[in-house]
Amino acid sequence: MLKKFTPIFLTLLCAVSATIAEVSMPNIFSNHMVLQRDMATPVWGKAESGETISVSIADQSYTTTASSNGEWRIALKPMPAGGPYTMTVQGSNSLTFENVLFGDVWFCSGQSNMQWSINNSNNTAVEVVSANYPEIRLLQIPNRGTQEPQDNFDGQWEVCSPETIPTFSAVGYFFGRRIHQSTGVPIGLVRNAWGGSAIEAWIDRETLEAGGEFANLLAQRDKPVEGYTDEVHARKVAEHKLKLAEWEQAKKGKRPRAPSDPRYNQHRPANIYNGVLYPTIGYGLKGVIWYQGESNAWDAKNYQKLFPLLITTMREDWGQGDFPFYWVQLADFKNLQQANERSNWAELREAQTMTLNAVPNVGEAVIIDTGEGNDIHPRDKQTVANRLVRHALNNEYGFTMAHHSPRFREMSIEGNKASIQFDYVTQGLYAHDTKQVKGFAIAGADQKFVWAEAIISGRDSVQIWSDAVAEPVAVRYAWADNPEANLKDRTGLPVTPFRTDDWDQ
Repeated sequence: MLKKFTPIFLTLLCAVSATIAEVSMPNIFSNHMVLQRDMATPVWGKAESGETISVSIADQSYTTTASSNGEWRIALKPMPAGGPYTMTVQGSNSLTFENVLFGDVWFCSGQSNMQWSINNSNNTAVEVVSANYPEIRLLQIPNRGTQEPQDNFDGQWEVCSPETIPTFSAVGYFFGRRIHQSTGVPIGLVRNAWGGSAIEAWIDRETLEAGGEFANLLAQRDKPVEGYTDEVHARKVAEHKLKLAEWEQAKKGKRPRAPSDPRYNQHRPANIYNGVLYPTIGYGLKGVIWYQGESNAWDAKNYQKLFPLLITTMREDWGQGDFPFYWVQLADFKNLQQANERSNWAELREAQTMTLNAVPNVGEAVIIDTGEGNDIHPRDKQTVANRLVRHALNNEYGFTMAHHSPRFREMSIEGNKASIQFDYVTQGLYAHDTKQVKGFAIAGADQKFVWAEAIISGRDSVQIWSDAVAEPVAVRYAWADNPEANLKDRTGLPVTPFRTDDWDQ
């Protein structure tokens, strides 16, 4: 029997050996890629154990040997911005990457408002036809949720053009374009956002489970997975098809939503970390921009810890220092509210702002004035990116400009009036659109907030009062899902929503 199958066995063995021997690299290395300038840029791949690998680009050449598990890695010496170059990787076979630039690489991460594309944003036609930027490069990482770390993904770098830009992240593109226009430096933009994603899906299991403080959250997120099998999912898919057919006949109500497999979706803890982030860990980058939080608005208390943990974990994984991490605070959304109503969105915004003091080298873009009450995806992504990029232009590229929104500093009480002082006021406070300052609420010891009168009492201060509150003890500003608030610095940057209390309401 053994002799009968020996030729086939040998053929298969040779095929497998040939496959193992071939040098390969993950798809984050491809034609048109941007490698991070001015740093020891990592380059890695796989080959047969013990195989000699040579890497060359520009005037650099390196030789290394694949490890016992078939992995190899080198680090290019720092290169200035420029190109294009050709990178060649040689082992038993040869890989060639053309049109390679050295520049600045920014990851564009988060959920749907970061994923939101150019072709669904304001001024689509103008933005598309004008997207001729051959030194801006785009890479889109596919959405894949899994509990098993992946070492690759299906995708490749593309040159920014009217043909490639329509489906790319609007915030990411507008952010990168501003930097490129201001500096002339080539820009690589990696869009790895996933609509509806929860922040805990972006963090690895080991980190989430350490210490046990997220045990309840993990149990809650994992519960839908219990007993969920391929058979269960197939049944749900079949049920959805029937409901969809009925809806298409009647055209009444909302279109039935296709079932999401909880084993592989964007809510399960660590799913995005393993399927989306893991294949890119270590790639040289300049920094990260982040737009996420809507899916965690119900749980702002945990977000206060999870958001700094995400930033710290990413920096530790990459091993490239405390690279910049800039995020977008949640926009205004849903119905206008009364002064005394609880707001999950306001609490989530507060958790985002608290992160400014929790980790270094971070920044927040406040967009409380750009949302749309009836749409969780506001179309004005240009304003969002312009506020986000102020941090990068000021901190990384040497353009001195206002970049922090005014932020609460301190409160003092005198009689029935509260005085609020702000940090980061550059040109002076003003009330946008109307002379009346809107958005402040005030409360006494009974913790019942009422809308307050407010006047700008100095360049960086506001005075607040209400005839209904004789002895105020707390003030809130823009504390609602969709607040009517209009206080800004004359730079155009809106005042950051805040509260002076920590009451559980």
